[in-house]
Amino acid sequence: MATVTRRLDDISPKEPVIAPGQTYGSITDLVNDVVDQTERPPRFWLAVFGIGSLLLMLLLNAVGYLLIRGPGIWGINIPVAWGFAIINFVWWVGIGHAGTLISAILLLLRQEWRTSINRFAEAMTLFALMCAGMFPLLHVGRPWVVFFMFPIPSTTGMWPQFRSPLMWDVFAINSYMLVSAVFWYVGLLPDLATLRDRAWRRWNDAPPPERKLADRIRQIAYGMAAIGWRGSARHWHRYEMTYLLLAGLATPLVVSVHTIVSFDFAVSVLPGWHATVFPPYFVAGAIYCGFAMVLVLMIPIRKVYRLEGLVTMNHIENMAKVMLVAGLIVFYGYLMELFFAWYSGNTYERFMMQNRLTGPYWPAYWALILCNVLIPQLLWLKRVRTNLVVLFIVAIFVNIGMWLERYVIVVVSLHRDFLPTSWGAYHGTFWDWALYLGTFGLFLVNMALFLRFLPMINVFEMKHLLHSKMPQPAKGEESR
Repeated sequence: MATVTRRLDDISPKEPVIAPGQTYGSITDLVNDVVDQTERPPRFWLAVFGIGSLLLMLLLNAVGYLLIRGPGIWGINIPVAWGFAIINFVWWVGIGHAGTLISAILLLLRQEWRTSINRFAEAMTLFALMCAGMFPLLHVGRPWVVFFMFPIPSTTGMWPQFRSPLMWDVFAINSYMLVSAVFWYVGLLPDLATLRDRAWRRWNDAPPPERKLADRIRQIAYGMAAIGWRGSARHWHRYEMTYLLLAGLATPLVVSVHTIVSFDFAVSVLPGWHATVFPPYFVAGAIYCGFAMVLVLMIPIRKVYRLEGLVTMNHIENMAKVMLVAGLIVFYGYLMELFFAWYSGNTYERFMMQNRLTGPYWPAYWALILCNVLIPQLLWLKRVRTNLVVLFIVAIFVNIGMWLERYVIVVVSLHRDFLPTSWGAYHGTFWDWALYLGTFGLFLVNMALFLRFLPMINVFEMKHLLHSKMPQPAKGEESR
């Protein structure tokens, strides 16, 4: 009888979703050995965790000082009552969009190349939303009474004002966070059970004097997290059904969350904010900077943990293509803002655009054009999309440009409104920058812990993809 080798040596070069030579065992070992390692973590991990811890301490100091002194330590004033807090909120929410887009929408569209990066992107979504959620809480000035924003019955008869965009943000972010967390956790169940079984096997196979307490702790911890997963047919049936339902539920949230965030601006009458193009413009911008952040993180992690066989150049290039398309949509939004200001004949709209182009904050506007429009045009070239160093630099520029875009939308529109007598200037203080940089610490520490204790790639889906790509036995032949 002919034997079908469980390898991917015969895969077509047109389908490099998994590098040739991978087997079921090699996929399991490559991903789970990162989690199971007992020796000292790589220097890269230690550096990321160390830098993240320092920035996290900066965040705790900034938040503590803010609670003691109040928002007056920020640079906000009249007329610029929205500053770094809202800028960073919108930016971090945008970062979090790539994970659900990769996991949910590409799953429904049956895009196989999502498999190697979906879990990593989902984790990035959760950590970015943690960073984003703190800014509206701190920006209200009295975070200890923030529970008034939830519809909790009380004897005072006070209820949230649902006509306020602030309330829309509360429910949008909380819904997105909840669905994304459940979606991420459900996808982890089979791999958590694998880690549990590996820890049990090491504990059981070792003679009693050589048994390690770490393996016992891992077995208990991963066993509790796997909630009794045994890989039975019933478990797999419920898993597939739940995963698909959650993907369908998360898909409209990808669009609705940043649409609602854009309504914070669009429902106002302020020039530069009052525009119907904002919802699709904000969603495209979120996908743009989200995919850029995935590339910024994935390129070095792929190299350090030797994941080139699972995260191939096919994945990198596809992400670059999505980033290019989203960038062109964002560029179209910039053109529409210019067109609306000219075509409307509105004096205030025209002045707003003139102020962006030549006013006190003109360097920020032209820098965002450079970062978001001009530099990403390099992605039309295949040799740029496949050059990891250049692609990494382009992705960093995109993230910088998207932050500058939020800065221009918030600050430049506010600092000169309808009345010249109320014009003013805004500049972020040390505490503004400390709070912003501190959120990177929260993000990096969470990301480092995720890489250390949870599998960053969905092993089950990778094996399923490997099975679909390997040669199948002819009729009447056996496969061992």
